[in-house]
Order: sequence, then C-alpha cells, then structure tokens
Amino acid sequence: MGREAPTRLAGPLGANARILSRCTTNPEIHMKVGIMFANAGPFGTAEGCATIATHAEAAGFDALWTVEHVVFPAAYESAYPYDDSGRMPMTDDTPLTDPLIWLTWAAAHTTRLRLATGILILPQRNPLVLAKAVGTLDAMSGGRVDLGIGVGWLREEFDALAIPWERRAARTDEYVAAMRTLWGGDKVSFDGEFASFDQVSSNPKPANGTVPIIVGGHSAAAARRAGRLGDGFFPAKGDLDALLDTMHREAEAHGRDPADIEVVWGGDDVMSASVVDRAADLAAKGVTRLVVPAFLFWGDPEESLARFGEEIVAPLAEV
Repeated sequence: MGREAPTRLAGPLGANARILSRCTTNPEIHMKVGIMFANAGPFGTAEGCATIATHAEAAGFDALWTVEHVVFPAAYESAYPYDDSGRMPMTDDTPLTDPLIWLTWAAAHTTRLRLATGILILPQRNPLVLAKAVGTLDAMSGGRVDLGIGVGWLREEFDALAIPWERRAARTDEYVAAMRTLWGGDKVSFDGEFASFDQVSSNPKPANGTVPIIVGGHSAAAARRAGRLGDGFFPAKGDLDALLDTMHREAEAHGRDPADIEVVWGGDDVMSASVVDRAADLAAKGVTRLVVPAFLFWGDPEESLARFGEEIVAPLAEV
C-alpha cells in the first residue's frame, strides 16, 4: 500500500507474458496468483468488494488477501515495515474494512475464490470468538478460508485495545493451538497461559475439519513460527532464500516435512518481468502462490483484471 495506483496496468505486462510463455513449458511450475490489500482503497466498499471478487474469480485468480487495523492511532512512533518512510499509507479518515466481514461479502459473490487474511493480527483477537467466526465463514463458503496471521507491528494499536504488547508472539502461538483445539472436536479443553477453557464446543466446524493457518511476516521469528506450526508461510518481503532456509530448519527440528508448508510470495519483484522469468526457480523453492497488490487494478478493474488473468494467471494455471 506504499505506492500510488496507476490508471491502468503497466506496459511490461505484454513482455511478462512473452517471458512467461517460455517458462511455462517447465512441468514443475504450478503457480497460482492472488491479490493482496484487496479490502483497501476503492475495493473496501460493498460495491468495490463485489467488483474485485467477481472479476478476479472470472479472470482465474486464486484468492483475495485482506489487511487489517482495528484502529488507526493519530500519533504513532512504531515504524511501518513495508515503506521506507516508516509510515502507513493511511490517514485518520481512511476506511479499512474489517477483513472477516469483507471476506464474507466476497464469499457471497463468488463460488471458487479463496478467502484469505493477509494478515490478521492474531494476538489482538479473542481466540474463541475468532475460531467461531472463521469456522462459520469457512463452513458457509464451502471450505474456502485461509487464515493468514501475524503478531503485529503497531504498538500504539495494542495500547488502544488494552492488549499487552509484550509476549505477543507467545500469545499468538497459543491462540493457534487453542483455535485448532476448538475446530478439532466437541467438549474440548485447553489450559494455557493466555487462553483456558474446559469441556466446550464451537460449531459450526470448518468444512474440512480445520482452516489452513498461513504465518505472515518477513522476520526470522516469523519463518521459525511457520516451520513450527504453520500450514503456510507468507513473507511479504525480505530475503526469500534465507527465510525459507530458516523455515525449513525449524520444521525439521519439530519433525515436520518443510514440503508440507505452502509458500506464498509477495515481494516487490512480483510486479516485474523478473518474477515471471524466475517462475521455475520460485517453484523449485516451494513457492506455489504469488500475490500482487490490488492497486494495480484500481483504475479499470474489469479490464485490468481480465487482461492480467489472460496474460499472466492463465498461462501459469495451465502448466
């Protein structure tokens, strides 16, 4: 969200497609494409949500990924990690739609598109309430939810919510375990430092028995968390090789197969020809999904999504 939206897709799309056509002869490439920051800007309204959801699904995109902040502190010293300025591309009156409510609206307008949080700030949420909401959305959408989580970076937001900033990482890990316990059966119990319940049930259950949890973040700690407990890993920036090495080592240390952890890549290079040229390399690293920012499609959503789908998404999906 650190860039201005172009009025139409950039010119290199045609060049990207030509490069991609050479790469897609490799049978090892099976790349899907999603859209991040989907609930921001003009797509944050009811009409905007329906627009991007229906046209993205028609164009063959795999998923919509939302962002969130519960509140926007007027004065904050925490450094926003995704822009060199250290400041969020928001103002006090910028609408940022609640991710789960927005995804519910998107679900009602689609049949195939996956519904992903990218990311939801897990330690700010009550895990029992969240497990209920996510389980309901997943059940009603036919098992289409991916729960992307993060520990958060904006301390002033935690202060406003009266949630301790300290030990938020440990809180995150425990909340994941608590939610999976609730999704895993009825009359379940959990005894932790931050969450505790005895013989309770939460229904409806997710359509497939659980919801994939995708760990977001570009730090070594996020990579270790993904290796330790994630169904997927979503670094939005950073040194992909180093992050994946850390994730793989942590997975193996916990008796897990790193190949079972899906990798979603959203670095800056996803908007350049290089990412298409590197498709085989990314696939070999375990990347199965790319995400591009929604502001690429702000200018003319129907035309730009269809064009991107035809020139980029379809060739990747047809390998």
